[in-house]
Amino acid sequence: MEKTITMIMAGGRGKRLFPLTKQCAKPAIRFGGIYRIIDFTLSNCLNSGIRRIYLLTQYASTSVERYIRHGWAMLFRSEFHEIIETRPPQHVIDGEWYQGTAHCIYMNMDLVRQERQENVLILSGDHIYKMDYRKMLEYHRDEKADLTIACVDLPIENARNMGVIGIDEDSRVVSFEEKPENPQSVPGDASKALCNMGVYLFRTHALIDALKKDAADNTSEHDFGRNIIPSLLKAGAKVMCYSFWDENKKASKYWRDIGTIDAYYEANIDLVEIDPLFNLYDNEWPVRGFFPQSPPAKTVFNWGNENRVGIALDSLLSPGVIISGGRVEHSILSPNVKVHSYSQIYNSILLDNVEIGRNCFIRNAIIDSEVTILPGTHIGLHPEWDHSNYTVSDRGIVVVTNRDD
Repeated sequence: MEKTITMIMAGGRGKRLFPLTKQCAKPAIRFGGIYRIIDFTLSNCLNSGIRRIYLLTQYASTSVERYIRHGWAMLFRSEFHEIIETRPPQHVIDGEWYQGTAHCIYMNMDLVRQERQENVLILSGDHIYKMDYRKMLEYHRDEKADLTIACVDLPIENARNMGVIGIDEDSRVVSFEEKPENPQSVPGDASKALCNMGVYLFRTHALIDALKKDAADNTSEHDFGRNIIPSLLKAGAKVMCYSFWDENKKASKYWRDIGTIDAYYEANIDLVEIDPLFNLYDNEWPVRGFFPQSPPAKTVFNWGNENRVGIALDSLLSPGVIISGGRVEHSILSPNVKVHSYSQIYNSILLDNVEIGRNCFIRNAIIDSEVTILPGTHIGLHPEWDHSNYTVSDRGIVVVTNRDD
């Protein structure tokens, strides 16, 4: 990996995760209680031996920059030529903000040239998966590819929101269609489509040439899926498909784009199952993050009053959590959450520093950071009330924030 520069696109607005992303970049949102979304891509990098990383930020960049500075920077030693650095738009090449994924890399072409590496690994900072990028690099070099795309089989009904890939018998990419109405199925399995994971490994000179041509095209959307990949295929470049090798070690491959409220909720709640699809308890491929210095989680009150017992069942409890005479089931409580007496929390995600007053009932909800729920509040019980006062997803998940204006 010493001949590869790694660039992580971490500047997306995350509109489909609104209102959680109103003032926080998507990669910096909590996931699984103690982690941030960006931790999963960064942990893949660290476990793959990648020690030179640039995070390209834009929207609400302070939330990502602060987290990287406090949580990840101490793992990288400059005297060994290691680096993890956040990079907002430089406006060196032009004065625009990032117009698309390809434009994001194009605007940082000075960095690519400065590093003078053979390959450029481009990653997204908002997906949940475990992957050893070294295996992909070995495949890329063996095939002498101009571009290698990591691919995963997904149900064909989900492929309409993805980039769908067609390959020949040698796994060379012969077609690519972004968000097709009628996705091409995998040969021999009409229920699956071969989809783009947003993990690209370019030969540096091929990337630079493609970005220059794309920047000169006024009709381009400056996007890898819509423009760069199709143009490379048209020009006869060698574009290979790398089949995702999952380090999660489960029967089915795990890769999630948690770009919507419902997808975010479902991926989180799966973690409290007896045998979750995604394994956080894996010492061979650990997920690292920055955890606050907080005391252990605590449950209190069990004095014979059956309605005032501090209890948590089938749930994840982060440091600093106090359940004081309340009941929590099948939920995730992030750091420093407080649940007061007689309150009931079911199938919900509570982010940092949430406080639940007495006699509350909360079901199928996401409570954003720093929110205080007043005593006696009911959420997820009366749909008309929820729709009038909060954001409600397509599948009925209620999102409560301090920023719904």
